[in-house]
Amino acid sequence: QVQLLESGGGSVQAGGSLRLSCEVSGYPDSVNCMGWFRQAEGNGREGLAAINSRGGTSYGDSAKGRFVVSKDNDKNTIYLQMSSLKPENTSTYYCAAVNTPYCAYYTAMQKWGKGTLVTISS
Repeated sequence: QVQLLESGGGSVQAGGSLRLSCEVSGYPDSVNCMGWFRQAEGNGREGLAAINSRGGTSYGDSAKGRFVVSKDNDKNTIYLQMSSLKPENTSTYYCAAVNTPYCAYYTAMQKWGKGTLVTISS
């Protein structure tokens, strides 16, 4: 059983930066693809970025150029570094994982964290 725990959410002003973390516990070696998603109030879930076991990354259009996904294998943790944040980026951000041969920001995930709220003020 894999558990995912997000942290790092909070409130920042527009233009600011934030780094989200997602710690994987249980059986981290059972998943080889991890991603970041977000869902704003009243909207559907949006895929932002994914990273595979070799460190290869994939980004959705909303994340390209401003968000960077990375991982620390020793800590079983992935990160999402977000910069130039805008009020419309206000959402709950989720970490997710799956075992799959093809890892992309739109890959269907199986395990989900509970999310961390990010609020961007103007």
